[in-house]
Amino acid sequence: MAKQLIKGNEAIVKGAVLAGCRYFFGYPITPASEIAEAAAYYMPQVGGTFLQAESEIASINMVYGAASGGIRVMTASSSPGISLKMEGISYAAGSELPLVLVDIMRGGPGLGNIAPEQSDYNQIVKGGGHGNYKLLVLAPASAQEMCDFTMLAFDLADRYRNPVCVLADGFIGQMMEPVDFPPPVEKLADKPWALHCDADDEKRLISSIELEPERLEAHNRKLQAKYAEIEKAEIRCETYKTDDAELVVIGYGVISRILQSVVDRLRQDGYRIGMLRPITLWPFPRPQIEKLLDHVQKILVVELSNGQMVDDVRLTVKDRIPIHFYNRMGGVVPSPEEIIEQVIKLFEA
Repeated sequence: MAKQLIKGNEAIVKGAVLAGCRYFFGYPITPASEIAEAAAYYMPQVGGTFLQAESEIASINMVYGAASGGIRVMTASSSPGISLKMEGISYAAGSELPLVLVDIMRGGPGLGNIAPEQSDYNQIVKGGGHGNYKLLVLAPASAQEMCDFTMLAFDLADRYRNPVCVLADGFIGQMMEPVDFPPPVEKLADKPWALHCDADDEKRLISSIELEPERLEAHNRKLQAKYAEIEKAEIRCETYKTDDAELVVIGYGVISRILQSVVDRLRQDGYRIGMLRPITLWPFPRPQIEKLLDHVQKILVVELSNGQMVDDVRLTVKDRIPIHFYNRMGGVVPSPEEIIEQVIKLFEA
């Protein structure tokens, strides 16, 4: 497809179609509703299925059923809707089902508002459902990455038989940017574990229940081994002008775009500042942050939340250098000027 000027939310659906996804089950909610709308428009054009379920709970269980058949399937929602899907997400992780979940975060808690926030970090990254499970979590910062990371999410989900979440704030979902679309996936790998409605299905079992404690413990240990493998192989992040930086700012999503402009402006004034952007929120880029500690003197974490990702930065740094935090909440996005003010104070302290 030619380059197109589209919303990030629509880029997600087009990326899913190019990745071979043919089933979308969901329920509309602002600021993610364009994803359901685009899926309703594009899925039938490629022989796929869009179904608006009667609720978020119904939609995630439909995704569970479709994933059991080995097909590429996805759902999308925003913060309150994601909360309702959590039981099904835990079931899918326990059953080792590959699926893609999109969360376009909005202000909270409760109904909050429809403005952008990043307050779902703990819910998604730390596991808002029950049990000992992990989601791979990708954090796009542009409409282009909304497409690219969705395609990557399907590959990772199949590779590890695990749910993957594309986690974006409402700003990234709603912004319009030009997107170059990659070629479609021509052939998907076979999934011998999946149900195919044939006689061999009697030998297969898709379930998250293990009534015997020892068997459930063995299953949990298998999952933890898989998560350890993911942590070794799938960390992704972006660094920007960090080689000689005395201070590094850390943020993801729309915040990372603001931070990059902050770095550029302060570099012009002689400040040795750089930026690190986590792309995978789990696995978290701990090794890349640790590498910076040899020369960086201070870190400033900026989030659209009460302070959630900053805890993972603190766990990584372990008091080796000072960690500072700046935030806005309720859907308020900080300006470059107010972040520059915070950074200059830290340089002068």
